[in-house]
Amino acid sequence: MSIDRRKFLKYLGGLGSLTLFGRTSSAHASGHSIRMPDQYGVLIDTTLCVGCRSCEKACNEINEDLPRKPTQFFKDKSVLDKRRRMDFDSYTVINRYQNQRVPGNPVYAKFQCMHCNDAACVSACIVGALTKDENGAVVYDAWKCIGCRYCMAACPFQVPAYEYNNILTPQVRKCTFCFEKRTSKGKIPACVQSCPMEAMTFGKRRDLIKMARKRIKKYPDQYVHHIYGEREVGGTSWLYLSSLPFDKIDLPKLGYTSLPSYTEPIQHAIFKHFIPPLAWYGLLGGFMWFLRPKKEKTETAQDEKGIKK
Repeated sequence: MSIDRRKFLKYLGGLGSLTLFGRTSSAHASGHSIRMPDQYGVLIDTTLCVGCRSCEKACNEINEDLPRKPTQFFKDKSVLDKRRRMDFDSYTVINRYQNQRVPGNPVYAKFQCMHCNDAACVSACIVGALTKDENGAVVYDAWKCIGCRYCMAACPFQVPAYEYNNILTPQVRKCTFCFEKRTSKGKIPACVQSCPMEAMTFGKRRDLIKMARKRIKKYPDQYVHHIYGEREVGGTSWLYLSSLPFDKIDLPKLGYTSLPSYTEPIQHAIFKHFIPPLAWYGLLGGFMWFLRPKKEKTETAQDEKGIKK
């Protein structure tokens, strides 16, 4: 069956146009906003934390999808001898750091998902399995997740973890901000409620920032004069006060512009003013399919000529 080259190219051009216009409207309309004045957050004052790990225990108890750990496990302080990070079976961890200002008086810091205002994981998820709720939580829908793990690569805090040991139904795991059981109902997160030293304060994010500024002003020699999370990567729901430089307690140095602010305009520009990748793949695949029979036919003709000679 022979195909006219002009008709073939015209067909591919039409297919590319359909892909272009069909994709452009949805991609351009996605957008993103970091203005959420009524969102909640948590202020962590590391100068008050004593590393009791009560928050770890409370997190384990309220999240039924986490493997149950005995109470004795959370009383074991030897785990603080090495740096830890969040994992699929631990949504929050406490780490201990040497205090150069006051030797013998270590600094403890709690880590969990930061629930960024303009979350890179939400932007990177191609199926909408991660979303930013109005109350400040970045929530996860396992039914939508396809396991691409783009969220893990996008997160500047290296928070999301994957259930590599779960062969049949693996999920991405991270702190949920106690969304389903507590914060969506106006209750405070379990880890905040469990803290005996009141090192964590739950409330409206704008109020927490005011509170943090007052503490810095009242005790200028006690704190680094900066609220970590107020502006980092566009702002986060979890905020930190510290007596040590934040990079000394494993909080990365990041810019104040959110990562999606860099990536999404590029993506939208591609889909708005250029041919989407899918159209390119279609065109390239079409050319390969169209040219391959001709090449084989030419090679066959050359072989026949060689035989005749």
